[in-house]
Amino acid sequence: MKELNIFQLLKRLLKMKSINYYKEIKIGVRPSNLAVRQAEEIIAKLELLGFERARFTIKKYHTDGDLDKETSISKIERSNFFTNTVDKAVLSGDVDFGVHSAKDLPDIIPNGLRIACITKSINRHDALVSRDNLKLAELPLYSKIGASSTRRKEQLKKFRSDFEIVDIRGNIEERLEKFEKNKLDGLIVATCALVRLGLVDRITAEIPFNILEPHPLQGSLAIIVREDNYEFAEKFKKIN
Repeated sequence: MKELNIFQLLKRLLKMKSINYYKEIKIGVRPSNLAVRQAEEIIAKLELLGFERARFTIKKYHTDGDLDKETSISKIERSNFFTNTVDKAVLSGDVDFGVHSAKDLPDIIPNGLRIACITKSINRHDALVSRDNLKLAELPLYSKIGASSTRRKEQLKKFRSDFEIVDIRGNIEERLEKFEKNKLDGLIVATCALVRLGLVDRITAEIPFNILEPHPLQGSLAIIVREDNYEFAEKFKKIN
């Protein structure tokens, strides 16, 4: 019985060895502050799963979506517009895994990659940022509302046909800046983005699902790994 216990202990140590002896783990993300916060969120989870001795490095990659801020979201939804260069870095081995906003995942994952994990959403609601602390129903007639996705635009017009929807692109900070600069009456962004960036004070109100039904993966993060990266894939299963 004593020898069996020692054998079992050795097996456990061998399983842990490759994790605890990582010198560096590289994570690929987009260049925004939000993307970095999301990577840090995953790092915190990994440190609870046996990676506390690892040194994490966050590497930033400009995707097509970061370089082209003029094309309407309606023309590139469900494509790899916001994931392409990060995925290439994972595939080439330049990074160990990539972290995406799950709603940005393309319909088809590139060959050689797989989704290791989709985290639970921290908040699926859309949020309204408005002037004078007015809620969506309280905004004046013909208010100008900044929004990006087709989903948001269509649902806003259904709720208030008088709204003038202004196409607005960019990272969260850039959208808030455009909201102020263009003197819009309101701006629709994901609540989770403002929470992760510590900008909850900008939220006028969370919008109920019966007015704006969000993307089903809004607020969740997706971890992309190479298909042959079994060790990371197995560990990521435990994140949720």
